[in-house]
Amino acid sequence: MDTTGQKRKTTKVGKVVAKKMKKTVTVQVERQIRHPLYKKTIRRKQTFLVHDETEKCKLGDVVRIIETRPISKTKRWRVLEIVGLTPAATASEIDSGELK
Repeated sequence: MDTTGQKRKTTKVGKVVAKKMKKTVTVQVERQIRHPLYKKTIRRKQTFLVHDETEKCKLGDVVRIIETRPISKTKRWRVLEIVGLTPAATASEIDSGELK
């Protein structure tokens, strides 16, 4: 908790796996845990519905998401920033001159 007694908002980094709704993307966050008995590293995946106000996220982008107030029944996260672009999107945007 910070000095005002408020809990800091959680951020996560994940990959955009679906973009089938207006201003909403589905982000898959992967984490690794250690099995308590067998000590093997296991990958756990979790999906979140995330609010994308500007609709700039594309399929395959790596994004940072942050906790926010409930936006709809299932949306409690919003896109904070796009960390990495997809290779195909990057090449096409560079050719068209969008990224400068």
